[in-house]
Amino acid sequence: MRKGLLLIAASVALAGSLTACGDSSDDGDGNSGSGSDAKPKIGVILPDSKSSARWETADRKYLSEAFKKAGVEFDIQNAQNDKQEFQTIADQMITSGVNVLVIVNLDSGTGKAVLDKAKAQGVATIDYDRLTLGGSAQYYVSFDNVAVGKLQGEGLSKCLSDMKAKKPIVATLNGSPTDNNATLFARGYNSVLDPQYESGAYVKGPNQSVPDWDNAQAATIFEQMYTSEPKIGGVLAANDGLGNAAIAVLRKQNRNGKVPVTGQDATVQGLQNILAGDQCMTVYKAVKKEADATAALAVALAKGKKGTTNATVEDPEGKRKVPSVLETPVAIYKDNVKDVVDDGYVTVEELCKGKYAAPCAQAGIK
Repeated sequence: MRKGLLLIAASVALAGSLTACGDSSDDGDGNSGSGSDAKPKIGVILPDSKSSARWETADRKYLSEAFKKAGVEFDIQNAQNDKQEFQTIADQMITSGVNVLVIVNLDSGTGKAVLDKAKAQGVATIDYDRLTLGGSAQYYVSFDNVAVGKLQGEGLSKCLSDMKAKKPIVATLNGSPTDNNATLFARGYNSVLDPQYESGAYVKGPNQSVPDWDNAQAATIFEQMYTSEPKIGGVLAANDGLGNAAIAVLRKQNRNGKVPVTGQDATVQGLQNILAGDQCMTVYKAVKKEADATAALAVALAKGKKGTTNATVEDPEGKRKVPSVLETPVAIYKDNVKDVVDDGYVTVEELCKGKYAAPCAQAGIK
C-alpha cells in the first residue's frame, strides 16, 4: 500500500472584529447584510461546471467554508465558460465594493483585462489555480502543475509496465490550449514520455489538445484518434473528464481495462473508473488546502496586510515573478483510492453506490 495522504490545511486568518458574515453568491446560500465599504469583501469567479466537477462540488464549498470561518462577506459566482459573463461578473463585483478579487481565468486575455481593471480600481487580486499570463495578479495559488503532469506520465508508465505492454502506441489528450496549466501538465508528462519515445520503448501516437477541456469534444477527438490508429495501447488524458471520454470510446471496442488511461482531479467518476479497472490512475489535488491558502491570502489582503507564500512562479509573458502558494499533488491508484475518501474529498455514499459497492469493499472502502 502507498502511504496515506498527509493533508494539513493551511490556516485561515480570522476576522475577529467583524460581526457580519455571509455569502452573497449566486446560489443564495448564507446571504447576509453587505455591511460598510470599510469591511473586507471578497469576490471569487469560478470558470465553469462542465470541464471538471471540482469547481462546484469542491472549490465553492471549501472557499465558502473558509470565508465563513474568517467572518468576511463574500460573493462566489461561476462564469460557465462565458467570457462576456466572466467580465460582467467582475464588473459587478468591483462595483459592489469587493476589496479582493479572486479569479480562475477562462483564458489569459480575458483574465488580464479583468485583473487590470480591478487593479486600476484599487482592488487586490489573486489568480486561483490558473496563472493569467501577462496578468497583474498580486498572488497565485495552485498546485505544482509540472509535478501533476509528471505523476501522470509516471502513472501511465507504471500501468504499461504492469500490463507488460511491448512498444505501446500512446495517444495523448492534452487540456485546453488556452489554459496555462495544460501547458505545465504537458511539460511534466512529456518529461517522462519523451525519453521512452526516443528509446523506442513507446511509440508516439495521436496527440491533440481539447478546446476548453470539453468532454464531448474529447470523445469526438479520441474517436478519430482510435479510427486512425486502432492499436492505441495507452492514453495520457490530462484530466478525469477527458479520460472518461476516451474510456467510453474504448468500451465500445471492448478494450476498456485493456488500455491504461490516466486522469486528474480525483473526481467521483474518475475514482469509480479506477475501481472498475477502466482507468489506470488519477492525480489528487487536495482542493481544501488550495482553497484555505487562497482564503488566508484574500482575508489578509482585504485587511491591508501581506500574505504568506512558499514559492514564486515565472510569468513568461509578463516577465515577472509572481509570489505564490503551491501545494503538492498525489498520485492515486486502485490501492490508495481509500486515501481520497479518508481525506473527506469524496464520500463513501457517492463513490460506492450501485455496482461500485463491491469494488469499494475490495479496496477497503467502507
